[in-house]
Parts: sequence; structure tokens; C-alpha cells
Amino acid sequence: MRIHIHNDPSDPLYVITRRHWDAAVAHAGEIGEGHAVSIGASDVEFARAIGEAEALITCPAMMLRHFPAAAPELKLIFSTVAGVDRLAPFDWLPPGVPLLNNRGAHAKGGEFAIMAVLMLVNHLPALVAAQHEQRWEQRHGGVLEGRRLTVIGLGTLGGGTARHAAHFGMHVTGIRARAEPHPACARVLKTGDLDAVLPETEFLVLACPLTPATRNLIDRRRLGLLPRGAGVINIGRGAVLDQDALADLLDGGHLGGAVLDVFAEEPILAGHRLWTTRSLTVTPHVSSDDPVSYIPRSLDIFFDNLRALSVGRMLPNEVDLARGY
Repeated sequence: MRIHIHNDPSDPLYVITRRHWDAAVAHAGEIGEGHAVSIGASDVEFARAIGEAEALITCPAMMLRHFPAAAPELKLIFSTVAGVDRLAPFDWLPPGVPLLNNRGAHAKGGEFAIMAVLMLVNHLPALVAAQHEQRWEQRHGGVLEGRRLTVIGLGTLGGGTARHAAHFGMHVTGIRARAEPHPACARVLKTGDLDAVLPETEFLVLACPLTPATRNLIDRRRLGLLPRGAGVINIGRGAVLDQDALADLLDGGHLGGAVLDVFAEEPILAGHRLWTTRSLTVTPHVSSDDPVSYIPRSLDIFFDNLRALSVGRMLPNEVDLARGY
């Protein structure tokens, strides 16, 4: 197969090198052998390769930059990120060419989310604020065992969060489009049942993709359903959450704390109210990407899909274009 890897030089985290490729081929087995591979980053290199490429590995920014494009041999496009909301409505995609994402490469996200839960149960945002003000203010935290956590989205991020939370003895409720059981959740409910769960939720983790169905899913009304002192963590997409409403409820003292890693507009501009919102910790979209394992794991996932293609099986990472993930 002729495979072209097209890098975005402005984002070094996602740059795939020949060394990355050779290492992935070495442990991919038979499916990794015999491919003609080119790696580029310029417009000229893309134009030179795309006419003969049967598989393209790249990021959403490069897809939006270079498509529509004449790619008569193309059999699949593999995205080096999991979230493809910025690529919708997918009318740029060559007809009949499946779009794959790298769902499964973000195992770190579950660890980050449980770290954030531990921060909130121990009042770390408030304690750090007191430190900066040189103010001695004792706030005693609690344990996670028996506390109630709701996770919206049970993919790699949310499923990892649920697994770590269950290890701490938390009572975990999963929310997703279909109420299929998950081994780390005491129960899994459909998104339509969310309102009934929020009043008993002590910690809410948002780990779902951004689609028309999830945009502004956690709005002001739903945030108001959370009990006093609840914590909110967002590692999914910023536009899933009403940020202004969250800030109001934090500043007003109804919510106990929040950790946000994703935002409706990134980066957050200087002077934005989120920088100074009470009991809010801001992290700059770093929850899920590990510079050491990210590219190797993504290439492993690519070969998993190539293996499925070679035997006519369903591609495990194919994006459902109608659902947007």
C-alpha cells in the first residue's frame, strides 16, 4: 500500500518521523511489511503524494487545508486525533473513503480526570488560591470511597475515568447515547436520563465528543441541578459546557470547584473571567496527550485498522459521519 504521512509542522506533538514509523512497523507483524511510505509537511509534498496515495495519515488541520483534493487511489484517511468535530459536515471527504480517528490513544485522560477528582475532594483549587494570597485557611478534604461520580461519555477518556474511580471505591454512573453496560460503572443510563442523575452527582466528568447532540449539553439549567458543593471536570470539548454559567455558580458558591482542560475558544485570552473564577483550575488542553506514547499508540491503531481492512472486517476506528464520532 502507498501511504502518505502529512505532518503539521506548527504542532510538534503530532509530527510523525521515520523513526516512529520504523518502530511501529517492527512490532506490527506481517501487516506492517511492504508498504511504500512518504512523509511530508509542505503543500508541494502533499500535492506530489496525494494522487497515488492509498492511505493518508494526518491531522484535522491538514485535512481542512488540503481537501477537496483529487485522490483517485485513496482507500482511507487516518486522523491523528480522536475528536473530528471541526471536520464536520464532512463534505470535503472523497466519496466512499472512510475517515478513521485514533480513538484509544488517549489513555492518560482517565488518569488526569481522577487526579482532578482528587484535587476537588481535597479542595486544592481553594488551597492554592489561599497560598497565592499568603492566607492560612484550613480546609479538610475527604476520601473518594462511596462518593458519587457521573461520567458523560464512556470512550477511552470516560471509560478510563470510570475504571480509576471504581478502583477508589466510588459509585460510578455512566451516561452515553445507548445504555449499554460498562464494567467499571454501577449503572449506565442514556443521555435522556441525565436530569434524574445530576441532583445526586457529587463529581461530574465530561468526556464526550462534541456533536450536535452534545453541544451545550451541560447548560445553566443542568448545572443548577447539581447539589451544592459538587465538582465539575471537563476533558472532552469546551462547547459541551456553558462556561459562563459554571463561572457564575462557582463565584456564587453553589459549586465547590472545577477543573477545565478544554474551552469553547482556545486559547483563553488574557483578562477572561475564567482565569480568576473562584475555585476553578485551568489547564491548557493537556489532559490526554502523552508526548512519549501518543504517536506510537496512534500508529499501532492505524495498523489495527489496516489489519481489519486486509481481511474485510469492519474498521474499528471508522467515524460514523452521521453521529460525528
